[in-house]
Amino acid sequence: MGYGEYDYEAHTAATQARADLDAEAVFRQGACHPEMVPLGVKMRESRDSEAHPASVGMVFALDVSGSMGQIPRELATKTLPGFMRGVTATLPDAQLMFIAFGNTRGDRSPLQVGQFESDEALIDKWLAALHLEGGGGLLGESYDLAMYFAARHTAMDCLEKRGRRGYFFMTGDEPPYVRLGPDDVKQQIGDDLPAPIVIEAMVDELATRFHPFFFVPDPKRAAQDGVESVWRRLFGDCCIVLDRPEDTAVAAAVLVGIREGRLPDVAAVERALEHELGRTGVERDRVVRAVAHYIEAVARGGGDPPKERVPVGERPATPSPG
Repeated sequence: MGYGEYDYEAHTAATQARADLDAEAVFRQGACHPEMVPLGVKMRESRDSEAHPASVGMVFALDVSGSMGQIPRELATKTLPGFMRGVTATLPDAQLMFIAFGNTRGDRSPLQVGQFESDEALIDKWLAALHLEGGGGLLGESYDLAMYFAARHTAMDCLEKRGRRGYFFMTGDEPPYVRLGPDDVKQQIGDDLPAPIVIEAMVDELATRFHPFFFVPDPKRAAQDGVESVWRRLFGDCCIVLDRPEDTAVAAAVLVGIREGRLPDVAAVERALEHELGRTGVERDRVVRAVAHYIEAVARGGGDPPKERVPVGERPATPSPG
């Protein structure tokens, strides 16, 4: 997949037409869309074409539990065209796929998977097809399952032909489960997993195929239940705590520019935010704050999840006094 041309003006018009609609009017699915059921899916493909000879696969993995429904709505009614405009300024042949997830322990649609697309109408189609189940309340969502699908059920020419990783942006406000169980994988995707996969190994495997980022929507939720702490242990500098949920898409576009070397410092990020993404003043400054540590990490040769970390299932050692 991933054929067709991207039209920013057409995409902007489509989102503006929905700007005043609430989430229920935009996302009308009452269950997982039949084309987004992951069971039995062998691969979702991001492939080169005449129009896109240097394709780069990108995944938005969205927590669609009740507390996180604002981000999909913002994407559908406001911010997704800006993301695509910012990303294609750096990577003109970007191809975008949506994954949505909830909780395998209680949700009817714990995993939903779209296709990689370049055309704005098809990108929009898959986003609008998401089932925002709502609910929530359990401590933890099935982040591990979404990472597993991206790691083992995507095929990308950027990686296979050019050894270049794609991009993976995940949103969430809960701690992850410590391990991914074979029963969940079998039930939702159909794979026979011989043993559980610990969450650290799942992140490491994902990072061999994608530049992975985890977005916490605001500082308040980052501080609850150790959310920032646990995700920073897993993702390191690739854990991004936003000031507001509506900054998700803009921050993601900026991170691509930083990682690809087009936005090497704060001044370059500020210019891109102002001239390409329409962010000025406090709206610009809060995105800069959210990504500033990642600018520094890339500048010193980092910018990937840590190779060594304290397992999520263990408490970090407490330093001895004095």
